[in-house]
Amino acid sequence: MNLAPGVELSDGAFAGLVVRAAEGVDGIRVRRPRKIALDGDRLELALAARLGLVLPEVARDVQGRVHDAVSAMCGIRLAAVDVTLEEVDV
Repeated sequence: MNLAPGVELSDGAFAGLVVRAAEGVDGIRVRRPRKIALDGDRLELALAARLGLVLPEVARDVQGRVHDAVSAMCGIRLAAVDVTLEEVDV
């Protein structure tokens, strides 16, 4: 991924940034970290959440943290961070 002339970010480094931001939310785990990639200006994440969390709240928190991290670290303005809560960890 090209960030600026002469500056590239590997897919692995980008995925690591996104995973770290998403998993900074207590009780959240990214399910498929190797499949994180931009689709234009959208990002999709599959998540697992700890039982007992208020899912809409943690989903919004993940969206905000990932958006802010990608913007601050990469200078990329995302139109959306789409999250799917696929699993509940007991």
